[in-house]
Amino acid sequence: MEPEQRFRLLQRARLKKLFKRTLLLLLAGLLLYYCVALVYATKTIYKVRRNYAVILEDLSGDRRVVQEVGWHSRLPFFTRLELEVPLMNQQVYLGGVQEGERIMSRGNVALWTSAMLTYRIADLQRWGIENKSPQTLLQNDFDGIVKDVMQSQTVDELISGRERIKEQIYRDLKDRPINEGGPTLEQKYGIEVVSFVLRDTRFGEKLTEASEEKKRRELIAEAENYAADLEASRTRKLYAAYRDGVQEFRDSLGLKGENDRFLFDFLNQQRWAAAYEKNQQGQNTFVLNNTAGSPPVVLPNPAGTTGKDLTTVHGQTPQNKKPGVRPAPGEAHQAD
Repeated sequence: MEPEQRFRLLQRARLKKLFKRTLLLLLAGLLLYYCVALVYATKTIYKVRRNYAVILEDLSGDRRVVQEVGWHSRLPFFTRLELEVPLMNQQVYLGGVQEGERIMSRGNVALWTSAMLTYRIADLQRWGIENKSPQTLLQNDFDGIVKDVMQSQTVDELISGRERIKEQIYRDLKDRPINEGGPTLEQKYGIEVVSFVLRDTRFGEKLTEASEEKKRRELIAEAENYAADLEASRTRKLYAAYRDGVQEFRDSLGLKGENDRFLFDFLNQQRWAAAYEKNQQGQNTFVLNNTAGSPPVVLPNPAGTTGKDLTTVHGQTPQNKKPGVRPAPGEAHQAD
C-alpha cells in the first residue's frame, strides 16, 4: 500500500472517531438537560424565597411548613409540594374585582362600591393547613362583613359618611366575630388585618340622572315656595295696612258698632268706584249710596268742565252740604 493511500485511510478513520465522540457528547448533554428539567419540573429540588414559605405533604399524609430560605430537596414520588405562601402584604377586593361591586343600600337603592382589604399571614399552620382554599374562604367572609355594614346604611350616609363607615368596617374586620360566638377573621385564618380602604362609592348612570332631575325639581319647588312666602307676606302686610286704615278712619269719625253697616257700604262703594276709574273707556261712574241696590249711573267724561257743573240725577240737582256735616244714609255721593 502506498504511503499516500495509507494517509487518507488514517484521516478518514480519525474523522469518523471524532464524529462519534461529538455525537455521544451531544446525546449525553441532551440526556443531562432532560434529567435536570425533569428534576425542576417535579420540584425534587426547590427553592424557598425570602418572605415566602412552602407547605409539603409527605407520603404518610402529614403536612409541614418549610420557611428556611434557600435550596431544599425532597423525594420525587413520595412527597408533594402543595402550596407556596407569600408572607408579604396581600390584598382582597370586594367581590374579587377592582372595578366595583353593585350593592343595595337601606331603602333598596343600588350603588357601585369598590373596596380593598390588606392583610398579612401571621400563622401558617392555621392558614395553610387548617383551611382548604383559604383565599376563597377569606374572600367570601370579607364580602359578607363589608356588605352587612354597607347595606345597613342609607344612601346619604354612604355618600357623605365615608370616613365613619370605613372605620366601622375596619373595626368589624378585626374584632367582630363572623358569627355569634365564633372566631374573628384574624382568628379563623391566622392573618393580621393591616388596613381597609373604601375606594369608591357612586350611583349608576341612570340613577345619577334621576338624582339630578330630582334635585332640579326640588330647587324649582323651593323657589316657588319662596315666591309664595313673599306673596303671602306682602298680602299680610297689605291687609294689616288696610285694617289699620279702617280702624283709624273709624276712630277719626267716632263710629260705633251700629254704624258698621254704613261703613261697609261706603268701603264697598269706594272699591267699585276705584275699579271703574281704571277702565279704558274714559268714563267716570257716579255711585249712589243706596241700600235698595239702585244701579250706578254712568256720566259723560267731564273733560273741560269744573266741579260746579254737576249733572242732574233723576231730574234733581244735588244741594250743597254744609262743611263738616255727614250726609244721611240714602243721599247721593258724588265720585270725582
